[in-house]
Amino acid sequence: MDSLQFKTWLNSFHCPSESVRFQRPLLMGVLNATPDSFSDGGNCLDSQRALENARGLIAAGADIIDVGGESARPGAIAVSADEELARVIPVIELIRQESSVCISIDTSKAVVMHAAIAHGANIINDITALKSEDALRAAVDLDVPVCLMHMQGTPETMQDAPCYQTSIVDEVNQFFELQIGRCLNAGIKREQLILDPGFGFGKSVEHNLLLLNQIERFKIHRLPVLIGVSRKSTLGAVLNKPVGERLIAGIAVAVLASLRGVAMLRTHDVDETKQALLMIEAILTLDKTALTAAPTIYQNIEFPAKAGIHVHSEIHGPRGRRRGDSVVGTAIKADKTT
Repeated sequence: MDSLQFKTWLNSFHCPSESVRFQRPLLMGVLNATPDSFSDGGNCLDSQRALENARGLIAAGADIIDVGGESARPGAIAVSADEELARVIPVIELIRQESSVCISIDTSKAVVMHAAIAHGANIINDITALKSEDALRAAVDLDVPVCLMHMQGTPETMQDAPCYQTSIVDEVNQFFELQIGRCLNAGIKREQLILDPGFGFGKSVEHNLLLLNQIERFKIHRLPVLIGVSRKSTLGAVLNKPVGERLIAGIAVAVLASLRGVAMLRTHDVDETKQALLMIEAILTLDKTALTAAPTIYQNIEFPAKAGIHVHSEIHGPRGRRRGDSVVGTAIKADKTT
């Protein structure tokens, strides 16, 4: 998916077709150019290795490549803008040289936003939801889609006993309402906004499960909802599994989220997630009328004869299928008596 196709997708999200029974979520493949990300830190510090990983994500079916140069894992220490730029810009340049795939820049720094978009990125993915006035102005000036994520605290402190005064879903929705208003007042178009409730960012295991249980409530804003759950600690806490053994759990959550209307999934495991979503799509978008109008399904079925019994059946459509079942039953009954 290139940037124009993504913008078309965003516009279509705001003008949904009533005939669409299931909308397969877009997949945002994770590419961390960091030494300390919780799942794949250090794998993409070298630009060429990062490019190889990006190629793999694209081949697996990623619609968007999310490039980040600063870890947001619990307890992570902030890095300088210069360090972040040195990590992400070469990667973005290499990807853009050989692919038109949509690229998002995972950053909260205005200077990184400007540089990344100038070198070929198309989307801003800000875990602080443009709280910084500099970041907000950058998003206005750059005029690109923006993902606003909810996080309580900072990566360094967010998992220090996270607490919410009322319902976490209510508080996250109130946060979204506030940030959407700030963006609109600043001049960002509503159709450019994407919402991420921030699974794992300033939330306990119970908070995360509640977010997923009530994920549909975030659709009240009539904006695309993105979630990132693959390999995260809540999956490990529920199942007592290390990072490398959380694939099945992550796909289960991805399928649940897709069935409840989540529009985008940020994942490390693009290939496996896409396979699951394609299967769901095939089942839910099946044209049942085509089945009932199908031509002869079985013709001239010959059942094994025994003791002189020969069964011949022609089965046409649903009524014929019941006739065939009856014939089979008769044959079995006769077989048992001989």
